[in-house]
Amino acid sequence: QVQLVESGGGLVQPGGSLRLSCAASGSIRTIYDMGWHRQAPGKQRELVATITRGGSTNYADSVKGRFTISRDNAKNTVYLQMNSLKPEDTAVYYCNADVLSWNYYRIEYWGQGTQVTVSS
Repeated sequence: QVQLVESGGGLVQPGGSLRLSCAASGSIRTIYDMGWHRQAPGKQRELVATITRGGSTNYADSVKGRFTISRDNAKNTVYLQMNSLKPEDTAVYYCNADVLSWNYYRIEYWGQGTQVTVSS
């Protein structure tokens, strides 16, 4: 089994910054793609950003130039640096990871989510 634990959410004023972290632990041989998604009240979950094991990134148009995804493969951790936050960024943020376990099962895991609220 693999667990993903997010941290770093909270309340921030418009224009402020937050840094989310997501650490994976458990039966991990290799982690391929990692990413962040978010879900606002009454809306569907949407992609925010993804990063490959080699460091290639992809962003939703709504966050390009404001958010930066990165990862530390040695720590099995993915980060999301969020700058110039807007009220419309308010959502529960979820990390996910494409994991190859020690017994060669490849499964996508999700974290429990962390709340980000942007409000004055």
